[in-house]
Amino acid sequence: MERTLANFVRALRMADVRVSTAETLDAFRAAEMIGWTDRQRFKDALGAVLSKSADEHAAFDACFDQFFHFDDFESGGVTQPLTDEHNDDAPEAAHGTQPSGDAAAPGEGESESQGGGGGNNRDDNGDATEAAASANPPVPTSSRSEAVSDPASPLGRMLMADDRTALSMAISRAARDNQLENIKVFTQQGLYTRRIMDDMGRAELVDEITTLESSSTAPDQRLAGELRQRHDRLRAQIRDHVESQFLLHADAQGERLREDMLRTARLANVSRRNDPLMRRAIERMARQLVAAHSRKRRVTKRGRLDVPRMIRKNMRHDAHMVELAWQSKRIDKPKVFAICDVSGSVALYARFMLMFLYSLKDVLPQVRAFAFCSDLAEVTDLFKQHDLDEAIRRTLAEHGQGSSDYGHALADFERLALSDIDRRTTVLILGDARNNEGNPRTDLLRKIFERSRRVIWLNPEPRVSWDTGDSVMGRYRAHCHQTKECGSLVQLERIVSDLLRAVT
Repeated sequence: MERTLANFVRALRMADVRVSTAETLDAFRAAEMIGWTDRQRFKDALGAVLSKSADEHAAFDACFDQFFHFDDFESGGVTQPLTDEHNDDAPEAAHGTQPSGDAAAPGEGESESQGGGGGNNRDDNGDATEAAASANPPVPTSSRSEAVSDPASPLGRMLMADDRTALSMAISRAARDNQLENIKVFTQQGLYTRRIMDDMGRAELVDEITTLESSSTAPDQRLAGELRQRHDRLRAQIRDHVESQFLLHADAQGERLREDMLRTARLANVSRRNDPLMRRAIERMARQLVAAHSRKRRVTKRGRLDVPRMIRKNMRHDAHMVELAWQSKRIDKPKVFAICDVSGSVALYARFMLMFLYSLKDVLPQVRAFAFCSDLAEVTDLFKQHDLDEAIRRTLAEHGQGSSDYGHALADFERLALSDIDRRTTVLILGDARNNEGNPRTDLLRKIFERSRRVIWLNPEPRVSWDTGDSVMGRYRAHCHQTKECGSLVQLERIVSDLLRAVT
């Protein structure tokens, strides 16, 4: 049971339901108190412990229904979900039908028969039943008047006995032994199907079928035909089981693997068809940063005394320590000015940086954005008036035409916003510093450097490309607090995290 519940928690995490270690322990205690015999009570108890919001509750319901779903080994491939009602046949049903994979049936003793987690993903309606029946037609049984030999292999005896309970338990056990819950990609389904069949005794069964087919006696020939049909039906059942496991675990896990790949890939190499995944990756990274840095200031009444402030407060009492003063940490949320080169060579990077910064509005409420190729303009109002995607689209459309002129852009920034910069301001400049042989106006960057808390230049090009061709990165670097390579999401995340850590 413990392994089953642990795999269910893992499936929830794959479905973007945040489950902490403490909540997992609470789920174990809830399962121990409620028991596994009543599906609805068991589901309600886990839902109360593991889901914290409406979205998470919806994801929990879908994941629970798919994970704790019974696969009954029947000729038509019909699945039977766990029932909510108790009756005289309930114990027999609980042991006679097993949840696919590691999903344990409510009741004691089922954990020994569980596999890798997950359930059959069919809908319980007429269309699904008809489709399953057409895909797996019932196996014709031999007439009583026709003699059939007795099978010799263990799997053959199980198939001929039509012991559905034993077959379901054997499939679940083999799936568990082969760690089916670790399936990651679609192409592994055939591999896991073959492994499960091999663990159940496929090789011995195939050898027996081959021997019977070469026999000259009619009973052996009839047994060979029966075993081959039942073997094919078993393989289809296992294939469905593996597919349902893949849909439960690997689909989300494969998407997570693709997101991880996109986080480390150079943004210039990411195609537009990956935009939805990139957006989700940015939102997930932003949520993690918000959770790590959105601490609020608390006025404490205990802890460490603030001696200098306490002495000042008690001067009116002739230095008698009547009023105590406690230390409290002030969280000073920074002002961020983002200056983005949106010319053709850098526009994609600017798009993702603006998306990232404005996804952090909970911890960076004071972001002002500026875009330029040659002329620089403030685009902060676009992000207030439109949603994030539309604001970025308009920014690139209105200001992304032409060649870069950093000197002219810095002069425009001096006119528009230099007076608003103070010691709480961090200036992020995103650009490749390729000035097309223009005047770089490093004197204006020096003014920004002297007035601000930090100037961070983010260059999407590899460092080996800096100061090559028309790049003036070396001249700008002398007037920045930090210069960073920023060609991927993971690099951008690290830079923003360092920025937040410096002020919280």
